[in-house]
Amino acid sequence: MTIPQPDVLYEDNHLLAVCKPNGVLTMGDETGDVTMVDIAREYLRVKYNKPGNVFVGVVHRLDRPVSGVLLFARTSKAAARLSDQFRRGTVHKVYRAVVAGTVDESEGELTDWLQKDRQKNVVSCVSEDTPGAQKSVLRYRVAARQRGRLHLEVEPVTGRSHQIRVQLSSHGLPIIGDTKYGSTVRTGGRVTLHAETLQFDHPTRKERMTVSAEIPSEFQVE
Repeated sequence: MTIPQPDVLYEDNHLLAVCKPNGVLTMGDETGDVTMVDIAREYLRVKYNKPGNVFVGVVHRLDRPVSGVLLFARTSKAAARLSDQFRRGTVHKVYRAVVAGTVDESEGELTDWLQKDRQKNVVSCVSEDTPGAQKSVLRYRVAARQRGRLHLEVEPVTGRSHQIRVQLSSHGLPIIGDTKYGSTVRTGGRVTLHAETLQFDHPTRKERMTVSAEIPSEFQVE
């Protein structure tokens, strides 16, 4: 099995931030495909000549068809502290999305209640009183308008599974290529959603860190 080199965005003794390509899993599933954890572990093993099983702590995930900043912890202490930040909602995330449809306003906030079907790996918008429903909030800003499409900057306030994809689609703004959630445009599995920026507190130095991944060419306004 050939394991590719990661696109490293930031690295120190506690952290490894990479740009995840679309189509690659964050963690393993039943397919057995190479994951970003595999890629990060092999990169660290070779670079630092580490024997045995190299620690790679997963503190958040990106969906398989989504690209962008993916942060790993290199120590268990860093993993615990970063995971706590994600749980408390102190990590600031900015995504870029290209969606079909339009809105009159230049920015807005969406609040929905989401429920996940874990067997089908599908998330739906449901009523607030639905058992297991989770409140989900995101903010967006229109970066550009282009022939029936919008280029959005999206900031998820909560961190629900498939949140951006489901919420935008349920409000008539399906992400281009996301046929799972309402897009009629097929892009070979590519969903035009990109995690552009991740801002968090360094787990040991306590300083605020910002890591960004360049926006892919297909997101550029023509």
